[in-house]
Amino acid sequence: MDFNTLKKRENKSLMHTYGRFDIALDHGKGSKLYDLDGNEYIDLTSGIGVNALGHGHEALVTAIREQAGKLMQASNLFYTEPMVDAAERLADSTGMAKVFFANSGAEANEGMIKIARKYSADKYGPSRTKILTLKNSFHGRTVATLEATGQDKFHQNFYPFTGGFDYVEAGSLEDLKRMMDDPAVAGIMMELIQGESGVRPLDQAFVQEAARLAREKDILFMADEVQTGIGRTGSLFCWQQYGIEPDLTSCAKALGGGVPIGAVLAADKVADVLEPGDHGTTFGGNPLASAAARTVLDIVDQPAFLADVKEKGQYFMDRIRNLNKESVQDVRGLGLMIGIQVGADKVSEYLTALQKKGVLALKAGTDTIRLLPPLIITKEEIDQAVAAMDDVFE
Repeated sequence: MDFNTLKKRENKSLMHTYGRFDIALDHGKGSKLYDLDGNEYIDLTSGIGVNALGHGHEALVTAIREQAGKLMQASNLFYTEPMVDAAERLADSTGMAKVFFANSGAEANEGMIKIARKYSADKYGPSRTKILTLKNSFHGRTVATLEATGQDKFHQNFYPFTGGFDYVEAGSLEDLKRMMDDPAVAGIMMELIQGESGVRPLDQAFVQEAARLAREKDILFMADEVQTGIGRTGSLFCWQQYGIEPDLTSCAKALGGGVPIGAVLAADKVADVLEPGDHGTTFGGNPLASAAARTVLDIVDQPAFLADVKEKGQYFMDRIRNLNKESVQDVRGLGLMIGIQVGADKVSEYLTALQKKGVLALKAGTDTIRLLPPLIITKEEIDQAVAAMDDVFE
């Protein structure tokens, strides 16, 4: 099928909720994608941080194929081995106690919110319900997680929101301490790298003080690792590089390597807050997604693999900085989660020009190009992408 025909069919049959690139993808292999016309692209998007092992990874494809032929869905009324295997892998690798499986990052974040509120309600009564998040955060697109998101542009059109959220200035210890003094606060949730708003790593001292205050006041500390989790930053979870131990952490995106799955990991303190009937999901922890997650964890959660992600991420950022282009205002990130600040008037122009050079990248915030390549990208592919940037950036 040709691109124009497909585009007309899409326009007729799908809601206009996305501003799509003018590319129709057909297949991929490793860190490369190919469109309907056979054009090749270096993929620096990985499905917005999902395809951690790239495209067509043999071990992952085999695991999915074998599980699909055996059992894809059973509901949570039954025990299945892949679900238990994946939960054990997550708990053993993090020191967390127990896992709840969901289907997406937004669902995982809502699960954390529910646990924080029930923990406080059980212990302190119904008035302790407020969840603090950070300004410029992003936590999802359900009604609750939109309200949790600390950006005014998301707080439109869908009133009434659920309420019960307030926003701390990221990096401001003064604002943090003032707002955590509120006796109504049950939890604080933060991305350690604010991805959607511009790939902005939080200051370590700020995060550690938030975790300390949370322990002191018995407020639950929740790490939203939907985008940063499962090896993206060079450790299985980003909080492992910040010297903290959250009460709850969420993950999704890369966990299934392309198959939808999300998870909430709970420390001992809150592992048994939810009881039968308090929370649930039809598809969460299904055998197909769990088999995919188990395979991704077996590959990613290895010291050599994670060290390689760190090393390639630093190499990538150093190569971009060495371009010495006036339009590159800042390069920031951790591991293979990288932001290139180029200015609001240049982002769209550069993304389009990179596509023409065979490189696919993303936008973050108003002025930043976001790079989320597959974790298996090679240095040769990084060099090719940087050569395209050298041609495109002024």
